[in-house]
Amino acid sequence: MTTTLTYLEIMEMEQRKRAQLINSISGFRSTVLIGTIDVAGQTNVAIFSSIVHIGSNPPLLSFIMRPDSVERHTLTNIMDTGYYTINHIHNNIYEQAHQTSARYPKSVSEFDATGLTPEYKNEFVAPFVKESHIQIGMEFKERVTIEINQTSMVIGEIKAVYFPANCLEPDGFINLEKAGTITSAGLDSYHATQLLQRLEYAKP
Repeated sequence: MTTTLTYLEIMEMEQRKRAQLINSISGFRSTVLIGTIDVAGQTNVAIFSSIVHIGSNPPLLSFIMRPDSVERHTLTNIMDTGYYTINHIHNNIYEQAHQTSARYPKSVSEFDATGLTPEYKNEFVAPFVKESHIQIGMEFKERVTIEINQTSMVIGEIKAVYFPANCLEPDGFINLEKAGTITSAGLDSYHATQLLQRLEYAKP
């Protein structure tokens, strides 16, 4: 039996229920912690599940930031300093990672509030999450406003990556399962993964 929801029915749903539906219907997503710092040295770390690969030459990643109708500490810090980190989540820290979505005041660091540890490497401005197994240092490059709902796509260039040596395959593939990276669906559902198969490059 199949259930059908029309656009009108979706728009008439209670707000939080609609948000859960639309956030989960897109499928499993890359879910990470983004670490930033402001010009006064106040750290911030927040969970995001909208990471998108933009290109490999140069190496670019993006994420979506909701409209700045309220304070967006992550975005403000990135715009002020020009740097941030992307940190993978694994099954030992996903509960702490989820807690970073709470609306703490700017004076409170989510690192302190959740027990995660800021880590600084090679004079990089923004803090990494020490507990993360895969860490990526990013430099801000472009902010694109999406007019239809006033969200922003924040695009950054990869400046450094850190990962366990055994995760790098001979062809350059990063084995995320060896690093314990997990994924999410919706706003509050976290999942482990299982590799089915790596396939050959597809040709006609």
